[in-house]
Amino acid sequence: MEKKKIMVVDDEVDFLKIVKLNLEETGKYEILALSSAKDIISHVNNFRPDLILLDIVMPVVGGIDACEMLNKDLLGKTIPIIIISALDKSRDKLKAYKKGVVDYIVKPIEKESLIIKIEKALQFK
Repeated sequence: MEKKKIMVVDDEVDFLKIVKLNLEETGKYEILALSSAKDIISHVNNFRPDLILLDIVMPVVGGIDACEMLNKDLLGKTIPIIIISALDKSRDKLKAYKKGVVDYIVKPIEKESLIIKIEKALQFK
């Protein structure tokens, strides 16, 4: 079985490491972990992910701005996006869903529920 490629973008390095380790442990995913969304389009076009996990609040380029950039990119607009946030804000959720994200997850995230949400989101591809 071919591994699904997942790009994880979050400025919290410890969170990135944990998610990468947890997902790679399953043997089902290849992970590209990025601490910034600044160059997300070039990373998307090089790595060609099946799914993007994207933090909503990051310095320089936040998750909503990154979604806008992806929506304008030929490949980027075809990739399902799950937004990750430390805050459960209705306004942020609404903005994210308007940008076409398939799910919105609030930290902390249990490994099993993250995998369920990933598998569900991969069905959108």
